Amino acid sequence: MSRPLDGVLVVDLTRALAGPQASMMLGDLGARVIKVESPGAGDDTRGWGPPFVQPEQGERESTYFLAANRNKESITLDLKDAGDKALLTELLRRADVLLENFRPGTLARLGFGTDVLAELNPRLVTLAISGFGHDGPEGGRAGYDQIAQGEGGLMSVTGPGPETPQRVGVPIGDLLAGMYGAYGLLAALLERERTGRGQVVRTSLLAAIVGVHAFHGTAWTVAGKVGRAQGNHHPSIAPYGLFRCADGSVQVACANESLWRRLCAEFDFDPEAPGMTTNGERVGNREQVIALLEGAFASVGAEELLARLNKVGIPAGKVRTIDDVYGWDQTLSQGLLIDVEHQTLGSLRIPGPPLRFFAPGPGGETETTRRHHLPPPVLGSSNEAIRKWFTDGVPQSVEEGHAG
Repeated sequence: MSRPLDGVLVVDLTRALAGPQASMMLGDLGARVIKVESPGAGDDTRGWGPPFVQPEQGERESTYFLAANRNKESITLDLKDAGDKALLTELLRRADVLLENFRPGTLARLGFGTDVLAELNPRLVTLAISGFGHDGPEGGRAGYDQIAQGEGGLMSVTGPGPETPQRVGVPIGDLLAGMYGAYGLLAALLERERTGRGQVVRTSLLAAIVGVHAFHGTAWTVAGKVGRAQGNHHPSIAPYGLFRCADGSVQVACANESLWRRLCAEFDFDPEAPGMTTNGERVGNREQVIALLEGAFASVGAEELLARLNKVGIPAGKVRTIDDVYGWDQTLSQGLLIDVEHQTLGSLRIPGPPLRFFAPGPGGETETTRRHHLPPPVLGSSNEAIRKWFTDGVPQSVEEGHAG
């Protein structure tokens, strides 16, 4: 069954997370992704742990690496070696996409500046991800996720209060930069269909984080209000947050007046009480609203409370642990877990792509989502296959290439 990016060849020079996230997204869509790694250690994340998975034979594998490298092949190249550099040059001549996240200027010093790439392959679309941008007064600065979360303002609006800034629990700057990068690459590939020429797409961890400031951004640029961390309650909507109950807590979101009135009817609140009539008043009296709800919820268990809220159409939910999420029937129903056969680890169950595809037809929809996925590759597992491709001139399929 055809996949959206079947026939697209991606050369991935990235490591860590932002770039690998972008290339994994392309691989999920059917592109052939050749991950170029340094001999010996490979991608930095191969050493990030614990946890590691140790096969009976072979090298240990980092679960961090496994998270961002499905649907790829791995080849090891020393870019200071003339022969390996020549092989990379040939790969780039044939590629549709190149991804790199070196510090700005590094790729040019290796002999693959944008001018060289444009001459080598005018149709090549390049994604360059940096920490803080490729230019500007701090353009050459190294970027790691937590540093970017702080510099980009995200930590200042995350956490229990203004005095206790908190990083987001996943490397969200890296992940967002990868997602924005993949989005930009797809747009550039689409434009190439009209112009016949590729271009360079650039993003950064800083840009990705600023790009999701959402209402915090306009609260400052338009209204002059600086957003601050305030825990698990929304700064502009009330009630909207995490509320304690008899045996834990539940999340409740009353994002409009109709939902507020339903909540009031279910728990015998007065929707016209002073300070409660409008959302603006409730935001201004947030602590009073929290006390009101938690007082009513204090004698009700979480499961019963969620059932009551669901019965009257109030958006609500529990706070699940990671293991609970992966055991949840709804997660499983969405294809968010996949089974792969790893070269050294054997059968693995890993997180899957967040997209599904459907072909509409007269008899209804037919799901066309990719079902067979490649496991994250062992370092250099496609060395022989890719070199043989250049020797024999016959490209193998992704599956054959991965087998190495």
